[in-house]
Amino acid sequence: MIKGRFLVFLFVASVWPPGWSQDTALGAFLSDPAMTHASMSLCIRDAVSGMPVLDYGSQKRMNPASVLKLITSAAALELLGADYTFTTGVGYTGKFNRKSGILKGDIVIRGGGDPALGSGRLADHYGDFMSRWADALSGMGIRKIKGRVITDDSYYDYLPVPAKWLWEDIGNYYGAGAFGLSVFDNTYEIHLRTTSVSATPIITGIFPEECRRLLDNRLVAEGNTDKGYVFAAPYIGNGWLAGSVPEDRDDFVLKASIPDPPQLVAEITDKKLREKGIRIAGTPTTTRELVVFKGGELTPVASVVSPTLSEIVEILNHESVNLYAEHLLKELGKVFMDTGTTAAGIEVVRQFLTGSGVITDGMFIEDGSGLSPLNAISSEEMANLLIHMRTRGKYFREFYSSFPEAGQKGTIAKYFQDPVFNSNLRAKSGSMTRVRSYAGYFTTHSGKEMTFCVMVNNFTGPSHRIVTLIESLLKQIILNS
Repeated sequence: MIKGRFLVFLFVASVWPPGWSQDTALGAFLSDPAMTHASMSLCIRDAVSGMPVLDYGSQKRMNPASVLKLITSAAALELLGADYTFTTGVGYTGKFNRKSGILKGDIVIRGGGDPALGSGRLADHYGDFMSRWADALSGMGIRKIKGRVITDDSYYDYLPVPAKWLWEDIGNYYGAGAFGLSVFDNTYEIHLRTTSVSATPIITGIFPEECRRLLDNRLVAEGNTDKGYVFAAPYIGNGWLAGSVPEDRDDFVLKASIPDPPQLVAEITDKKLREKGIRIAGTPTTTRELVVFKGGELTPVASVVSPTLSEIVEILNHESVNLYAEHLLKELGKVFMDTGTTAAGIEVVRQFLTGSGVITDGMFIEDGSGLSPLNAISSEEMANLLIHMRTRGKYFREFYSSFPEAGQKGTIAKYFQDPVFNSNLRAKSGSMTRVRSYAGYFTTHSGKEMTFCVMVNNFTGPSHRIVTLIESLLKQIILNS
């Protein structure tokens, strides 16, 4: 702590004009009651030269929350390229008799790791892709399938959720796992009608309906804040609802993670084919369920290509989509280590960081999104990566564009609204219980380009107090540097 405070006063003196000293925003930050039991790692540097501007505990390893997504997205862009895409293919096995319309084989949907397939965020791109598959198969003249609809989700491993995630998270939409075949952001909706305080909300609908499962409803209606959780695991057909949801709502929506997206795709596609009048002998399933899939050679019929990686990364960082980050991590492992696992992806990311001049000793990475409470990095490491991307990154333009604009878009739309930040600061936020982090770029009034990372862990009181302190600190640097 003594060393940290020495650095504070050293760099404060070099940044602000005479008279600031202990009355600076940093001094106020550190002495605020919310920081009494908190830890902070702060690093602000010139984005071009890398020269330090302000430093406090910059080598401390802290939980970054979603700021970790910047590491994943930087690695993905630099290693895979901004125009990289994912492909989902549809075809059939066996023999098809065009005269009789009988297929002696299976319809196979082969996942290719697309993180955004069917996402409502990209509805214009994907449209009703499963209906198009049904149209293509029907248009071939298929009238009867002696096999069944199978989704091949073997592109990644069958461990969709990182091992170090919390049980509280994985049943909810933000805790959706990454599958070899994901769909609809791996999210389904539970519609509820709530009445008086403490009454049990009534489940009025599930969308998509195919996601209906046995859920023990232990929710209560209380107040006007969503504190409801879904406790469930991947591939499991039951779970329970707990916590509280707002009272007196005709239609309140609780978002949950789809337990088995490949199975869902198989069931919806099967249904659409049957609606076309195609008879199917078997029930829809997945290669995971079959254990050993001996489908033979696949005759392609249709495919769906994702938006470019740069488009996916922009959504990932603007809206902090955990699922997309976990997909990109596994894709890095698949492409560069021939195994689509979280562990392989982390190894590729570490190699990328080392090659970028970032010291990874003492850095703990457990996932690609920052949802694990066991992640730990330092603000110095993050600042070094941001400088590398600014000065040597092949895809800095796409990387920079993925940062939300202060007070305008994404996860910081409601923050940094002071005019001093307008069109001047872009940052990725990170938040979880007792964690608030920000990292990004800004330009001072004197025209200096800066990069920064600030992480605060284990503060007390409301989180908006910490955000206000961070805003004040950055504002003073913009005005006085």
